[in-house]
Amino acid sequence: MNEHVLEMIELELAILIRRTTSISSHKKFGNLDRSAYLLLHQIISNGAAGVKALAGEFQLDISTVSRQTAALEQKGYVYRIPDPLDGRAYSLQITELGKKEYTENKRERLTRIVEVLESWSEEESKVFGDLLKKFNQCAIQEQ
Repeated sequence: MNEHVLEMIELELAILIRRTTSISSHKKFGNLDRSAYLLLHQIISNGAAGVKALAGEFQLDISTVSRQTAALEQKGYVYRIPDPLDGRAYSLQITELGKKEYTENKRERLTRIVEVLESWSEEESKVFGDLLKKFNQCAIQEQ
């Protein structure tokens, strides 16, 4: 790959991550940080899940996801469902409060993205989304 292109991609990714983190941590985006948002999204999209499954999905240590889900549970966004076959195991399900917080946060994020992409054509937005998805899927396969 052309070194100039590679350096441009690396720099633009660093800027994108910085801006995305800045946007999502801004006060107007509610009480969800990036990890909480992604965990709630995973549970909403795929149903109740255990810490081990969530850790596998995000390729994180179980201890990291356990701390993150404990914080979600403490805020009342998720609750534990005991495993009937293994008294030590449990799955996490989202609460109504968790759904509400997630939905509001997602709406605010989407509003901000619409503002940023306001001057883009529908085709440019679709290509950008498709390429981001492709990049993320390749990055997961490489880990």
